[in-house]
Amino acid sequence: MKDIKVYGADWCSDCITAKKFLDSKNVAYEYIDITDNDTAIAFLEKVNNGKRIIPTLLIDGVSYTNPGIPGLINLTK
Repeated sequence: MKDIKVYGADWCSDCITAKKFLDSKNVAYEYIDITDNDTAIAFLEKVNNGKRIIPTLLIDGVSYTNPGIPGLINLTK
């Protein structure tokens, strides 16, 4: 089983879509809301060249920035 963390925010439509997709495939993940979370924001800026791009997924230690549904399909195989 893969270790998946989803960094996002409840107001982000792409984040909601990613979570719904993962839920529909019964993929276990940890959701980390970046709102008022300085540690999560610092992580996003580190892996995204100073930008706060969400959703960003961390899968088995590798980050993927806003992979979209096609990317999620490939990443969760």
